[in-house]
Amino acid sequence: MHKQQGHRLPIAHSATRGWFWDVRPKPAAHTGAHHARSETMSEFSWHTDCSYEDPLPRYFALQVLQHDRYGGGTLYAMNVASLIEFLSSETRKALMAPEFRMKIPPEFIKDPEKSFITGSILAPDRYSTIIRYRGDIVTPLTTRAEQALEELRAVLVRREVQAHSTMHLRSSDLPKGSILLMDNRRWMHARNGINDPERHLRRVRWDARPFNISNH
Repeated sequence: MHKQQGHRLPIAHSATRGWFWDVRPKPAAHTGAHHARSETMSEFSWHTDCSYEDPLPRYFALQVLQHDRYGGGTLYAMNVASLIEFLSSETRKALMAPEFRMKIPPEFIKDPEKSFITGSILAPDRYSTIIRYRGDIVTPLTTRAEQALEELRAVLVRREVQAHSTMHLRSSDLPKGSILLMDNRRWMHARNGINDPERHLRRVRWDARPFNISNH
């Protein structure tokens, strides 16, 4: 894709981890250590990958090395264009303002002097509106930003929104050997709890592009 489509090369995940990241539950010996949400057995609510990065990778891929053999780990993918239809115009405008702080999770820090970025959650794109979002690391910096974030969070859990905008990919849909490619700015994703401690995916992110954010 780099040579034929002009995509930029993959990005490193952190200061110590390169292009590839193994998405699998950490063994019990690591319980006391801080690790990524993707490295737990817990569910992971709606988000885009790398929403704390500048620039933001446009795409990511997941290679299934071992699917969840016990029915857990369903992947949910939500179309952003469909989601935005449920937001008020005031909220859309507020979410496009650079009035949100995104904290960089400790395991993904690349520069010890940089612990967060400041920017918008939505941005206009050539063909549609794009998004960067992970609820547990976002802090609104103004009253209108707080109100817009509350509406977005409420919309994300509405059943009619999920029915209208969401695909369900169960572990049986993505068996061992599968590869999933996702547009990281036009689709959000989530997963339910993991049942199989041997579940193992490998992730790569690439084609990082600016998201109209300013660093402070």
